Amino acid sequence: MLQDFKAFIMRGNVIDMAVGIMIGMAFGAVVSSLVNDVIMSPIGLALGDVDFANLFVILKEGLTPGPYVSLADAQAAGAVTINYGVFINTVVYLLIIAAGRLLLNCASSRQDASSQKGRRTSGADNERMPLLLHLYSYSGRSLPELHFRT
Repeated sequence: MLQDFKAFIMRGNVIDMAVGIMIGMAFGAVVSSLVNDVIMSPIGLALGDVDFANLFVILKEGLTPGPYVSLADAQAAGAVTINYGVFINTVVYLLIIAAGRLLLNCASSRQDASSQKGRRTSGADNERMPLLLHLYSYSGRSLPELHFRT
C-alpha cells in the first residue's frame, strides 16, 4: 500500500498540481498584500480617511462597554460584530484574483491559437478529408499517405 501511494505521488500530474497549489498560495499572499497595503489605503484616504479593516457594526457589546476604536479592541472586549470592512477587502481581493485569472486565460488561448496556425495542413485533399482525419492532423502526428477517390 505504501508503494502504491508513492507511485501515485510521483506521477507527473500530481507533482504539477502540488507546484500549482504552491504558486497559487504565493500569488494569493501577494494579492492580499496588494489589496490591504496598496489599494485600500488610497481608496480609504479618498473617502475621508476610512480604514476598511476597522469598519464594523456592533451587535452586542463585550465585557467592557464601547465605544470601540478598532475592530481589534471590540474583539478583545468580546463584542459580537459584523465586520463589513473585512468583507469589502475580501471582495476586492477576489476581483483582483479573477482579473489575474482572466488575463492568464487570455494569454493561454492566444498562445494556443498561434500554435494551431502552424499545424494546419494545406493541399487539395483538405476539402475532401473526413472530419476525423482532419482533426487527427491537428494532433501533430503524421498520417500515412492516403489517396481519396473523387
